[in-house]
Amino acid sequence: MALRRAAGYRLRVTEGFLRHYACFASEREETHLRAQTMLEWAALAPSASQRGRRLEAIAIFARHVQAEDTRHELPPRDVFPRLRSHYRPFLFTEAQIRQLLEHAARLSPQSSLRPWTYCTLFSLLAVTGMRVSEALALRFEDVTADGLRIRHAKFQKSRLLALHPSTQAGLERYLQRRRRHGGNDDHVFISVRNRVLHYQTVRDTFQAFDRRDGIAVRSRPTRTSTQDS
Repeated sequence: MALRRAAGYRLRVTEGFLRHYACFASEREETHLRAQTMLEWAALAPSASQRGRRLEAIAIFARHVQAEDTRHELPPRDVFPRLRSHYRPFLFTEAQIRQLLEHAARLSPQSSLRPWTYCTLFSLLAVTGMRVSEALALRFEDVTADGLRIRHAKFQKSRLLALHPSTQAGLERYLQRRRRHGGNDDHVFISVRNRVLHYQTVRDTFQAFDRRDGIAVRSRPTRTSTQDS
């Protein structure tokens, strides 16, 4: 885990899998990885996709430890193939972006920061292409005269994201209001409870626009297994 994290992987889910497997194998008093035990443990997951994720995680670990001790076994690869969903990008037109921002500006309560938050957030995502998680992680000190400082991006790297002067001006107008809310929280985007805004909340708000207001965003997934890739 330490080795892979040094390469930039977070592995929060993988760590949970490995700890759960360790408990499962310890109850059987096993000191080395056994293929049959790994299959039985993976089979405990409630869906085919989750069984595939479990087996994939333990297989990577097995290959690592077998390099030092050949008594560790490797699980077969063709038992629980992990299904992956690949989405085609949906490209918004200018009219759709404008419609989205108009709906965001009408969010209630109108006297709160909420409509300003979502209108600014969606605008920033549209003009910069940054990830939602990167935008939600922004803090006051990350907004600089040279652009946005993106911390802990993909593979734990950081970068400076330049902004158009009109984007910078719009963000500053929002920040003037934002600084009057939120107490000690220094995140740029906060919820109606003056706490950091979470991804699921943003997603639910966006999907509500789609369902209620007819902003049609349709990206059908295609499913492939890890064996096909």
